Amino acid sequence: MSSGQPFQTNNAIIKWIDHRLPIFSLTNDTLVDYPAPRNLNYWWNFGSLAGLALVVMIVTGIVLAMQYTPHVDYAFDSVERIMRDVNGGWLIRYIHMNMASFFFIAVIIHIFRGLYYGSYKAPREILWILGVVIFLLMMATAFMGYVLPWGQMSFWGATVITNLFSAIPLVGESIVTWLWGGFSVNNPTLNRFFALHYLLPFVIVGVVILHIWALHRFGSNNPLGIDAKGPQDKIPFHPYYTVKDAFGVGVFLLIFSVFLFFAPNFLGHPDNYIPANPLSTPAHIVPEWYFLPFYAILRSVPDKLLGVVLMFASIGILFILPWLDRSPVRSCKFRPVYKWFFWVLLIACVALGWAGQEAPEGAPLYISRVATAYYFFHFLVLLPLLGVIERPKPLPASIAEPVLGGGEVWSNAAAKPMEKA
Repeated sequence: MSSGQPFQTNNAIIKWIDHRLPIFSLTNDTLVDYPAPRNLNYWWNFGSLAGLALVVMIVTGIVLAMQYTPHVDYAFDSVERIMRDVNGGWLIRYIHMNMASFFFIAVIIHIFRGLYYGSYKAPREILWILGVVIFLLMMATAFMGYVLPWGQMSFWGATVITNLFSAIPLVGESIVTWLWGGFSVNNPTLNRFFALHYLLPFVIVGVVILHIWALHRFGSNNPLGIDAKGPQDKIPFHPYYTVKDAFGVGVFLLIFSVFLFFAPNFLGHPDNYIPANPLSTPAHIVPEWYFLPFYAILRSVPDKLLGVVLMFASIGILFILPWLDRSPVRSCKFRPVYKWFFWVLLIACVALGWAGQEAPEGAPLYISRVATAYYFFHFLVLLPLLGVIERPKPLPASIAEPVLGGGEVWSNAAAKPMEKA
């Protein structure tokens, strides 16, 4: 989706290159003249922030790979060497380690923004599905990266998570042996995890390009959840949203710097500074914080196979979300009933994250069960039901009128503004 205006330049070299390889025209249509809805708020910053985090992760990861040794006898020591002996190694590692968490924060907020404003609905189903694919690839990449330092939590986390596949009937044990490259988590496991951890970020880049391509096919959604009706509803991406994104990047990096320089290990686990020992099991094995909600779902039921099924289903259900929500209205702004249930879903997800870090007994176990039940109830029962029984508020006729018209009330998509009360 471009502005329709041809790329213009007086630079002869750029003009010569662009005629043969239209990279400048593509950049102009994507980042400069791209017509965006005029009412996007700061919740739309998190897509670009996630892109920034991905670039930082790839650059720092390449630098770290130059110093890392993927061998069970040397991996832990090579990480310590990066931290102590390599010039600036501690900074590069802490940037990489903490940016992983901030990458997930940006993407999770991006997903919940999409849920609130209905960005998964037609005609943006493929856009949403590609976003879920990116999230899955991120989790796979992060899990494999967590194993690389070869500390206690790395080793035992890899052992516990990969063993989950043994619950699959008939082929489970074979899958686990294939993942391990043997009959235990050992050097072949570390080598293949390192190779895949290096490869998958570039796969993510490829899917992100498809994601942006799908975004530009129909344009961005917006807080009103209605399609742009004409030029009055749109503004060029630059300078309006590049400035807005730049402000968001500044705030993002400021908060990131606080963690980086004052609490670099706050989001990690202290047991990972102990070398991996297959003969000593940690008292409490927990994954990284961004896996905790899924870990809580896994442990919420006593049956191992059912727990694995529910854990994967909690992600799989997002793929069919555009067809579960049948309401013709996208944005929660005009769905007063669904808005309340959205916040209940958010609370349930936070509760799952808390329960995932606690021992699976007592109150945390019951909370995880209730939150898991609501999670699936929300998507499988509540959304289809609300699409039938909920009465949304009237939609505005266009994006421009609520923005420029001083807040007139609109009766429906084809009506004229009514008199203010």
